[in-house]
Amino acid sequence: MPPRIRKLIGTLLLIALVVLYALIATTVASYRLAESPWWVHLIYFLVTGLLWILPAMWIIHWMEKPKKRQAK
Repeated sequence: MPPRIRKLIGTLLLIALVVLYALIATTVASYRLAESPWWVHLIYFLVTGLLWILPAMWIIHWMEKPKKRQAK
């Protein structure tokens, strides 16, 4: 796959990941943590704020793979 196409797909995947992840994380927080103390909210948003980095790192790693050389 050409690097430009891979980067385009990766960029679209990253945007979708961030939007969906933020919607899911805030929905879960709204329904599950509504009556929780402030420190539970703090811990939850610290963890979920960092957790999206793992799939994003995988996508970025995939985007930056060098193009495979053709066998002669």
